Amino acid sequence: MRDILIASQNRDKLREIEGLIAGLPFRFLIPRDVGIEESPEETETTFLGNARLKAEHYCRVSGLPAVADDSGLSIDAMNGEPGVYSSRFCGEDATYPQRFEEIWRRLRDVPEEKRTAHFTCAVVMVASGHVVFETEQHVHGLIVATPRGVNGFGYDPIFFHPPSGCTTGELPREKKDAISHRGQAFAKLRGFLETLAKSQPRP
Repeated sequence: MRDILIASQNRDKLREIEGLIAGLPFRFLIPRDVGIEESPEETETTFLGNARLKAEHYCRVSGLPAVADDSGLSIDAMNGEPGVYSSRFCGEDATYPQRFEEIWRRLRDVPEEKRTAHFTCAVVMVASGHVVFETEQHVHGLIVATPRGVNGFGYDPIFFHPPSGCTTGELPREKKDAISHRGQAFAKLRGFLETLAKSQPRP
């Protein structure tokens, strides 16, 4: 097993993932590399469920081991929304600034200390139709009124990370990777893949 499919069509996410698993003795491909254009409908109600669904789908249609992640923002004062619907919050065509506005409309009267939230990232790897690795990691913070920072993507500009003293949108990439939900999850995957590489005969 030297080729591994990264089961995502999201270019921002792929760019971040590539930095987290670079240097391993595997060739990482994306669906378009193997002629796959469609994405499965995410019908599960948990991050791990959707990650499994995507990894199983891409493994089945490509014949390759597949790694998928599902991630999102859960806001306590919004009963966990947007959660697994983070990328579709306010509609699939909504921009992130529009999503920020809707979140702040709903949090405007919530005291700062109660604007708690967390990012979740679930990562699953499927090979030969079987789940061989899975993890779910979190990072906790607060929602801020005004977006800050141009690093990262998605909800990073409104997610304040107290230990860092800034939003994740203001963190340099290497610092964000060290503390983020995705950074933690892919660090665990990296450890698994390093062990796997050592156990396999070289071609």
